[in-house]
Amino acid sequence: MQEKILTNKKNGMAVLIVTILFMAASIAGCVIGGPLLDAENPIGAPIFAASVVILVLCWIPLCGLKVLKPQEALVLTLFGKYVGTIKGEGFYFVNPFCSAVNPAARTKLNQSGDVSTKQPITAKDGSVEGATSMENKKISLKIMTLNNNRQKVNDCLGNPVEIGIAVMWRIVDTAKAVFNVDNYKEFLSLQCDSALRNVVRIYPYDVAPNVDTTGDGVADEGSLRGSSEIVAERIRKEIQDRVNQAGIEIIEARITYLAYAPEIAAVMLQRQQASAIIDARKMIVDGAVSMVEMALARLSENNTVELDEERKAAMVSNLLVVLCGNRDAQPVVNSGSLY
Repeated sequence: MQEKILTNKKNGMAVLIVTILFMAASIAGCVIGGPLLDAENPIGAPIFAASVVILVLCWIPLCGLKVLKPQEALVLTLFGKYVGTIKGEGFYFVNPFCSAVNPAARTKLNQSGDVSTKQPITAKDGSVEGATSMENKKISLKIMTLNNNRQKVNDCLGNPVEIGIAVMWRIVDTAKAVFNVDNYKEFLSLQCDSALRNVVRIYPYDVAPNVDTTGDGVADEGSLRGSSEIVAERIRKEIQDRVNQAGIEIIEARITYLAYAPEIAAVMLQRQQASAIIDARKMIVDGAVSMVEMALARLSENNTVELDEERKAAMVSNLLVVLCGNRDAQPVVNSGSLY
């Protein structure tokens, strides 16, 4: 299905003025021709009949008047056949028997542009429905943001992760959006869920050894937490490949929420704390060893005191206990001889 743009249709004002003039003329004809019927005037009957016919039929052109705001479009069909799309702001006149088509007019997703002032009706599938009007038969060409619900997905290590994304999208082909899929909003939402699952299961939540996230056979340091920009771009491309047939352009995808699932969040927090403690201990030990080496080197250079290997070992042990301990050391002063 290829989109056809209807041009040279911005003559709604002219049609409106002509229709109003015909209505006024028909009313005047009824007023003038009515009294002439009783006067047996041969002109009165035709004038009255024509005026009545025009007055009855003059509302038909009014059905073909369409008003569009900026970044709006109407997909028109005539007796089931697609005749074209009108885009851009203006006052249009189209075939009065054309009808506007928008299968997603009633679908209200958790996104911008879907705010209804009427009482919403929640469907079983989670979408929200409201009364259909001619206003929401129009298709918005603006950039909209779909904030999909959080999902629980297993990462590449099997850990359950909760993740949510925000997708910025717009319609670029109205014919494909209306006729290629049943409901382009629901179609987009489902494809976002599917693409998100496919991408998340490739990455670990945090950097893990021996994990290949790029598919080149070489382990890398890709992760959901550390490579959010790369993951988001990959999700965007995945969604775009799936919604091309619906005439939708995915502008950007962003991760809005990322966390371990509640059932393992406490365990993973303890694991992160343990890893942080180990890293801190390694740093403390490295610093303590370098300080001990420096102390021994300075004592040897200045000949401050001569220590044999046994005394050096005792000094190293005492210094490491002081430098690596969690609490302040309480030294014991030996007032006697060292020997």
